Amino acid sequence: MNDLEVRQLRYFVAVAEELHFGRAADRLGMAQPPLSRTIRDLERQLGVALFERTTRQVKLTGAGEVLLRDARTALEAVTAAAHRARHAGSASPRLRIALKADIDGGLLPQILDAYSTDPAALPAELVLGGFGAQPQALRDGLADVALVLSPIDDRGLDSEPLLTEPVLVAMAATDPLAARTQLCLADLAGRNLPSGAPADDGRTAPPPPGATRPASNLSEIFSLVETGSIVFFAPASVARRNPRPGVAYRPVSDLPNCTLAIAWPQDARSPAVAAFVRAACAIAVAHHAQAETHMQSTTA
Repeated sequence: MNDLEVRQLRYFVAVAEELHFGRAADRLGMAQPPLSRTIRDLERQLGVALFERTTRQVKLTGAGEVLLRDARTALEAVTAAAHRARHAGSASPRLRIALKADIDGGLLPQILDAYSTDPAALPAELVLGGFGAQPQALRDGLADVALVLSPIDDRGLDSEPLLTEPVLVAMAATDPLAARTQLCLADLAGRNLPSGAPADDGRTAPPPPGATRPASNLSEIFSLVETGSIVFFAPASVARRNPRPGVAYRPVSDLPNCTLAIAWPQDARSPAVAAFVRAACAIAVAHHAQAETHMQSTTA
């Protein structure tokens, strides 16, 4: 059997994800007949059927499901290899740190300070992205290490938890629910979440009905919260750093805590990545000890 080509895998993944040859061809910017021929040639090359085709639908076979999983991984690896090689060949390599703005548990400045004293440290560059974008940035070779809210899609990644904290709901101070000291998720049924924010089940929330565009940053999100357009689930550290007269933060009894973690590619061999992970873990331990001491002093 000849080796598979990247082009074949890209074509196959497009058809497997669309389950429609016409839509896959449009997605790839090509005509449908050559796409169909490529898939037939791929099936002959592998000696197995990848799709069940009828006049009404296209379905993956068992072999197709296996190839889809591995093809995605292979394509990610090819993309990441190109990005990492380009970055490694830069005249001034940096440690690229992926995160969502303000989602760092308040630890990032201390981590950067501790990291900068390590002999293996490289200049740090922040790679900002939306909720949930950081693991893929690592897999695509666009970042070297990431601060993430777990659970995450950890394919090909290692991670260490840093900080666990409660999640509060942010709502308009004029909201009738703001008069209560504690809520449950059922109380919030029907409320809108900002597009791109994590819902209570950890998945990304859809855009609110009628929204013209997603909120792109916390300032916009809190402006929408103040008007009563949306509610927002915020880690306690975000709430502490964003007091606003028009926003009320309330605990939600059945909303699970969130955990901030540090993640990096499993095959990472960079001394700078190792130095950043060490610094992050050390700062997290110190933060936890400080919080324990504060709690003991306030309850004594």
